[in-house]
Amino acid sequence: MPEDKRAIALKRAKTLKSRIDDYLKARPAIPKGREKAKEIKERKERILKLLGGSESDWNDHKWQLKNRIHDVDFLRKVIHLRNDEIDAIRKVDKLFRWAISPYYLSLIDPDEVYDPIKLMAMPTFLEVEDTYEELDPMGEEYTNPAGTITRRYPDRLIINVTNECAMYCRFCQRRRNIGQKDEHTPKNEIQQSIDYIKENPEIRDVLVTGGDPLTLSDRKLEWILSELYAIEHVEYVRLGSRTPVTMPQRITDELVDILKKYHPVFVNTHFNHPMEITAESKEACEKLANAGVPLGNQAVLLNGVNNDKYVMRSLNHELLKIRVKPYYLFHAKAVKGTRHFNTSIDDGIEIMEYLRGYTSGMAIPTYIVNAPGGKGKTPILPEYLVSRGKNTFTIRTWEGEVLQCENHPTMDLKKAIKSQK
Repeated sequence: MPEDKRAIALKRAKTLKSRIDDYLKARPAIPKGREKAKEIKERKERILKLLGGSESDWNDHKWQLKNRIHDVDFLRKVIHLRNDEIDAIRKVDKLFRWAISPYYLSLIDPDEVYDPIKLMAMPTFLEVEDTYEELDPMGEEYTNPAGTITRRYPDRLIINVTNECAMYCRFCQRRRNIGQKDEHTPKNEIQQSIDYIKENPEIRDVLVTGGDPLTLSDRKLEWILSELYAIEHVEYVRLGSRTPVTMPQRITDELVDILKKYHPVFVNTHFNHPMEITAESKEACEKLANAGVPLGNQAVLLNGVNNDKYVMRSLNHELLKIRVKPYYLFHAKAVKGTRHFNTSIDDGIEIMEYLRGYTSGMAIPTYIVNAPGGKGKTPILPEYLVSRGKNTFTIRTWEGEVLQCENHPTMDLKKAIKSQK
């Protein structure tokens, strides 16, 4: 390579290297589950001792589900809680259900008031003080044509199969369905949903969700999958589950063997912070990936948890390491008791602006705002098209440079080929 070209390349490389300095400085301060393995193990052993459990119990998802923590007196034995935090949890308990799997509890730093895992899992007084009354911002009760279906699009729909979760996220969009006890959707209502799909041949894509569908038994889950795949026009099924995050023990060899029988099956999970990516969640995701199950991540933009460009970049990098593709970044919905998690849309745009060009496209999700009343997902992007003329268009690059490009008209390919004969 001629020296002048090499010099230009080296100068450009130096500029590019400088553009990552801020992230490299911020990255060490971002807690990551796989780097906190020692601390997590210590908390795990303490929780096991308090619950009288064994290592085999810990690795059993049924034990994890049965021993979810929903008592503040137990919680204060594991986490250092102020009196006002204890009072808040007791007040929230009268309005909205809360519960944390022993595994997920082990991820919380007991001394950090603003720990991101704690914020997602533990009630605060802000839930009680929220005067907003909307519990169904997506209008799901008006998009239910049969059974427990939610239908917002022409060719796909949701079946809600349970209200149970391994951990009740404090930002949940469906907290109106949680109630105070676990209730799987009755089989006859699921059958009504399946019958509706049979009768509507335009439905090619079915999302099974809840609650969390992986809280169902293997037997019931396989029944649902077998019924859906018996419908000729159903091309694939998606499972929306946070269990790889909050109770990774659920991803058993038996479950994986079931999913392998019904390809293509996709799993969309919900990691929101790098601290949630641990050795155990990595193992769960890799079991699914090794079985040929594509994994996507649907993060929610949450105030105090991940509305930080460095945290989100770190999360997406950590996801790719465990073979999970960042898929969506959802703008948090306004639901009664959860609005303290809401951010401005500017937070989301800033994050997307920071990701594009500064990291690989594989690590960039689509930023989504759900239109009110169940009107569907709307992608939000920074504006890169500055202006457009008849023969040119002007763009702004990821570095902020404004450049003019030629705007070639679309060739009539068939006409061009025919004219050559």
